[in-house]
This record gives sequence, C-alpha cells and structure tokens, in this order.
Amino acid sequence: MTTADSDKAFKQAEHRRDRRAVKVRLEFDEEPLPTKAFGNPWASEKDGKQWLTEPSPKLMRK
Repeated sequence: MTTADSDKAFKQAEHRRDRRAVKVRLEFDEEPLPTKAFGNPWASEKDGKQWLTEPSPKLMRK
C-alpha cells in the first residue's frame, strides 16, 4: 500500500540533482558520482510506509 499518488515529483527532483552534480563535477575535472547515488526508492514518498491507528494482526503479518 502506498500513501502517495505518484512518484513523478520525486523522480524529477532526483534526476535534477543528478544532472546538476554531473555538471559541477565536470567543471572541476572530477569523476562523476555513480548513478545509484541519487534516486533512492526507499526515500521516496511511495516507499510503502504508513501509520495505522489501530493495527490488526491480519494487517501486521509479513
């Protein structure tokens, strides 16, 4: 279950951060960061985290 409608805003922001970091590092002749440095899906709004006011055992199963 997710609590956010879309990942679009998160993905746009992370791609913007990635492109900016590449431009800055190229200006200083440094090696670009790996692409995995940006866009961590666990930090997005749709990571599946939500709070249950009254959790039932059925919903808490793995």
